[in-house]
Amino acid sequence: MARAFVFPGQGSQAVGMGQELAEAFPVAREVFEEVDEALKQNLSKLMAEGPEGDLTLTENAQPALMAVSLAAMRVLESESGKSLSDMASLVAGHSLGEYSALAAAKALSICDAARLLKLRGRSMQKAVPVGEGAMAAVLGLSLEDAEAVAEEAAQGEVCAAANDNADGQVVLSGAKAAIERAVEIAKGKGAKRAVLLPVSAPFHCALMQPAAEAMEEALANATINAPSVPLVANVVAEKVVDPTRIRELLVEQVCGRVRWRESVLYMKSQDVDTLVEVGSGKVLTGLVRRISRDMTGVAVNTPADVEAFLSSL
Repeated sequence: MARAFVFPGQGSQAVGMGQELAEAFPVAREVFEEVDEALKQNLSKLMAEGPEGDLTLTENAQPALMAVSLAAMRVLESESGKSLSDMASLVAGHSLGEYSALAAAKALSICDAARLLKLRGRSMQKAVPVGEGAMAAVLGLSLEDAEAVAEEAAQGEVCAAANDNADGQVVLSGAKAAIERAVEIAKGKGAKRAVLLPVSAPFHCALMQPAAEAMEEALANATINAPSVPLVANVVAEKVVDPTRIRELLVEQVCGRVRWRESVLYMKSQDVDTLVEVGSGKVLTGLVRRISRDMTGVAVNTPADVEAFLSSL
């Protein structure tokens, strides 16, 4: 059996993330310095000290989460003396985490990943005026039932299943009024919970088209190499290695669904039994057992986590 390294998405950010790694390992500090230099911004200070409201801003949260993931990745490689390809057979990331996965697999440089994510965050925020879009988590309904809820709630507005995270955990995204209708419809159809999420924009739906166009232009000029380990891409839930295809999928990903449940099941079909979540938080680790009881999730984001993981190699 094999391991896959997976990288978290927005929502996993927290003030202080990555600080223990930076204090314990010079290579982690170097990643934060690289990102600060690439962005001409003291992002590492914001990550360390907050304020939380500024860190949560999409244009800061996205490169910051990538920085923590890559700091942890560099620590794993330097402390083990092994490369990513020695430790994992596949990589994947949840939404922005796909950029972290590509940087970990040397398909993107850390500096380019930081700049692209800064632009991605800013473009997603600008795509829809604040207050006009929304997202909601629907728990306890299948993807098919959640899609039916979205269709009924749309009434001519955008309303779509944006994240298929696990069995019975789907996130809807779209116009605010449509999402509010969807929450009530979902409750009427037997959802255990249907709640609006505290997000600043309706990600992964057709309303993000202006952001997709901005990313298409930026990615056209970005250097993308073949990854050292195949990427399981969000929008197709299968592995890709061709740089041209990766470029296309990163553009599609802005408006497209994050097919996380299917991606994890695909990795299982490729003999992966352990997902190692590299970076801030434990969101993806928590989803693993909900998707497949045969798989294990391990989170690596502190020096103690690093030590525990290295002892398992």
